[in-house]
Amino acid sequence: MTIRKAVITAAGRAHRSLPLQTLVDRDGVNRSCLELFVCEAIESGIEQVCVVVAPGDQPKYHAAAGSLSSRLSFVEQPQQLGYGHAIHCARDFVDDEPFLHMISDHLYLSLSDRRCAKQLIDIAARENCSVSAVQATRESALPYYGTIGGRRVHGQARLYEVETVIEKPTPTEAEQTLIVPGLRAGHYLCFFGMHVLTPAVMDTLGSLLAKSSEKPVTLSDAIAELCRRERFLAHEILGTRYNMGIKFGLLYAQIALALDGNDREEVLAHLVEALASRYR
Repeated sequence: MTIRKAVITAAGRAHRSLPLQTLVDRDGVNRSCLELFVCEAIESGIEQVCVVVAPGDQPKYHAAAGSLSSRLSFVEQPQQLGYGHAIHCARDFVDDEPFLHMISDHLYLSLSDRRCAKQLIDIAARENCSVSAVQATRESALPYYGTIGGRRVHGQARLYEVETVIEKPTPTEAEQTLIVPGLRAGHYLCFFGMHVLTPAVMDTLGSLLAKSSEKPVTLSDAIAELCRRERFLAHEILGTRYNMGIKFGLLYAQIALALDGNDREEVLAHLVEALASRYR
């Protein structure tokens, strides 16, 4: 499996402004979140990136991409019909190829010498199937994430066969159906915000969208259907995702970037000073 393309969804009402925000990167350079997302993809071997945007947003996104704008193409989601519909809008761009998908309200920081997306792409290429990145997540954060249930792949570190997927489960649902042996008590494998998907997901999304007349279709719905038809894996990434769409999310993401960068000692000194003065 060769993964050359990436799809970034950025059309949702609640999140469409997040990729346009500016953060200071590891090197102390002001960059838009969109630039950081595109760099994650390109430096992981992706050649073409499609951004799904709301009508009229393309000029703003083109400008926010800066020097990377030539690497992007855009497709509009004409109506706010949900996350699954947004991905399905990129079906012509995908054109029957496997692709990397990333959401636009997460910042990803790797804990290894490979970017988070590169870790995921390597696993998908090796296993020749769809793979979702996951992270062990405490129970209190379940309302923010799709969550999987499954079993470890024998002899493979941090790799799981996906058997069940529930979008934003309640703690009771998670306890009943999403326990994964080997995780700490009160922790579940929640989506990391990036997936490598076979083109079959587009057909599955199309079928679900044709049948759905009430609630929006989610990617979790499509993955739950796909894992009943074909092999679908989850990989526990060596890295951390920062959800910028929650309260203080951008702040947490900026602190994480700063502590991972060249100005770490200076930032730590200022944080300690601020804490000391507050609780003096």
